[in-house]
Amino acid sequence: MILVIFDVDGTLAYSERRDSLSFARAYENIYGRQFPTIDWRAYPHVTDTTIFDTVIREHFGRAVTDEEVECFQAHYMDLLREGRRAAPDAFREVAGARRLVEQLLAGGRHLVGVATGGWRRPAELKLGHVGINIGPELFSGADGKVNREAILEEVIARAQQLNGSAPTKAVYIGDAEWDVRTTRNMQLSFIGVRYQGDCEVLLKEGARHVIRDFQDTAHFERLLEMAEPPGGQ
Repeated sequence: MILVIFDVDGTLAYSERRDSLSFARAYENIYGRQFPTIDWRAYPHVTDTTIFDTVIREHFGRAVTDEEVECFQAHYMDLLREGRRAAPDAFREVAGARRLVEQLLAGGRHLVGVATGGWRRPAELKLGHVGINIGPELFSGADGKVNREAILEEVIARAQQLNGSAPTKAVYIGDAEWDVRTTRNMQLSFIGVRYQGDCEVLLKEGARHVIRDFQDTAHFERLLEMAEPPGGQ
């Protein structure tokens, strides 16, 4: 049985950076300081945990507290909901994503999970808006995790427990350069997604297969069989 693990932002759903701007706005509303950048490549690891902690350390010279994380997440989620109420059509699924996930879940030949660099509750909210429902058993976010490797490792370990044995193969589906690097570090099979069509971004990083969307489900399932870890560095 193949374990198919999806990223969320830019992979299953997208908002043209509106969600990233909500993250920055939440910070500025709470702390009254300008958020440094929503270019996530500027941070040591692309996870909400590391991004938030890095900015707090830069501005206040200390680590974040659990209470701060809870407060920040609550305000961030309020802004996500507000944005979706104001402009629901601005927050979309990557074409074919919902139908593909439903097909994989119903087919009995795949385990389906989520490993997102975002915190779990905001990620669930984003997927819920576009009608994608992946159960909690194989859903892992950045809560308490510094790097993306730890998030993926948690999903893989849970899948082994759920299935009673290791999956025959695990494939991560992601949209960003850091997804390529993470899977290369782990020697984990990878399929890239670039809904804007700029597939060369991931190919240059070493991805072997990159698609624009999920509309051709038969092609996607063939890629799952073919998928390999990224090459390159």
